[in-house]
Amino acid sequence: MSRILPRRFYFRSPDFVARDLLGKVLARRLGGEWLTGRIVETEAYFGKDDPAAHAFAGKTARNAVLFGPPGFAYVYFIYGMYSCLNVSCEPDGKPGGVLFRALEPLSGLETMTRLRGLTAAAKPQLLTSGPGRLCQALGITRATHNGLDVTSDKSELQIREDGFRPKSIAATPRIGVTKAADWPHRFVIEGNEFVSG
Repeated sequence: MSRILPRRFYFRSPDFVARDLLGKVLARRLGGEWLTGRIVETEAYFGKDDPAAHAFAGKTARNAVLFGPPGFAYVYFIYGMYSCLNVSCEPDGKPGGVLFRALEPLSGLETMTRLRGLTAAAKPQLLTSGPGRLCQALGITRATHNGLDVTSDKSELQIREDGFRPKSIAATPRIGVTKAADWPHRFVIEGNEFVSG
């Protein structure tokens, strides 16, 4: 039986949270269905000390969730076409977050395929490998999900623990950033076929 991760899980440095999120389950309620995927790739961002972080330049209306309490969804729009999902970390007032980069789909694959605009013959890796893909597959948008409490059992966006433990975790430089690009704060479950490229 799975349980929702409590708020205290997120009261830590983003790199610890990012590593410990691997193997947990991201769950999205859509109508009467749960779309779920195991978290296999994350990236940590450190707020005001991290040139690649959205919080680096200070608090704005766009990034306010990162400066608030931990355990809340921060969704941003990139390249005019993709949503990206993060969760806030650190105590209230200290910005930090973790980006979800890839999931291994567990349930709701038919709905995910439809939301991604793919055919039934598409490989499962095309559903949720990459931050934009996983948001599209789960129907996650800034307008609907930014600021949701992922620690609430009433939330349509939750992060759950089901007892799974990764055998091996690797840390690599982050992807797609130009500043602090060599920081080794991308975490992956080694050998998982759903990790993004």
